[in-house]
Amino acid sequence: MDSKRQRVFSGIQPSGSPTLGNYIGAIRNWARDQDRFDNIFCIVDLHALTQPRDPEELRAKTWELSAILLAAGIDPDRSLLFAQSDVPAHTGLTWLLTTITPMGWLNRMTQFKSKAGSDRESVGAGLYIYPVLMAADILLYHTNCVPVGEDQKQHVELTRDIAERFNGLFGELFTIPEPMIPPVGARIMDLYEPERKMDKSRPTGAISILDPPDAIRKKVSRAVTDSLASIRFSPEQPGLLNLLTIIQALTGKSEEEILEEFEGQGYKAVKDRAAESIIEALAPLQQRYRDYERDPDQVDLILQRGGERAREMAEPVLREAQRRIGLRRPV
Repeated sequence: MDSKRQRVFSGIQPSGSPTLGNYIGAIRNWARDQDRFDNIFCIVDLHALTQPRDPEELRAKTWELSAILLAAGIDPDRSLLFAQSDVPAHTGLTWLLTTITPMGWLNRMTQFKSKAGSDRESVGAGLYIYPVLMAADILLYHTNCVPVGEDQKQHVELTRDIAERFNGLFGELFTIPEPMIPPVGARIMDLYEPERKMDKSRPTGAISILDPPDAIRKKVSRAVTDSLASIRFSPEQPGLLNLLTIIQALTGKSEEEILEEFEGQGYKAVKDRAAESIIEALAPLQQRYRDYERDPDQVDLILQRGGERAREMAEPVLREAQRRIGLRRPV
């Protein structure tokens, strides 16, 4: 990997199926920016264990997500792609970091509170120490930047605190990462609840990257609009704004060009255009995904090789952390 560029670590959990929102907001940008950064894409299947999950489903979703990223243009010769569980150093470093992480720091993690809800006494402990595993993921690779939304920024800040504490106790070892907040761009909302972000955990109003054309047309045709019968980019018309935003994000046209296209037309024309824009944008990805389905061993081989490269990078860092903390004799 290129040491001259900033190293960026992205962890992607194999839960649900990635949506159009994931594609527009993240995945296509990852593929586009591969030559800007030294990219590491990790399928964080260990993180997925913090929620109840069928073993076969987890294996299938890990493969599916890997194939989608490859089909979207992630190039294993330019970026590192691997499954977290293939690199034992992730769990090894997590335990070391857990021993120096104060309970008070973890008690402040808002995502645990929101995910555990009223069941804090019965959820698995893994959900509680999830942020320490995330810290290990990041620190093992001397990561400079971590792309996160505002809801995950707190976890990167915790990673920084843990790294600084380790470095202060045992000497400089870990690179202190920075959160990389993506610039404000197209925010794709739920088709049926346009006040909510499109989310794979609520598939009803979401378009999956792998949805066939007929399913896409059907979902978009049922998208919420309004009774104003006025086509404009306005927050007062959230359903229509969402459809227009999708068209703009996928076609690259300006607001003026899009409004001119629909002059004198109704909402059906907008829905039809949105559906066809989605189908056209996803068609090449879906075709490449089907190619991988016909040759699934190709994805497995890429993950195997990615895991080997990741272990070569991570294991020396774990060994040095073990030595610093007193588990290994100095060489």
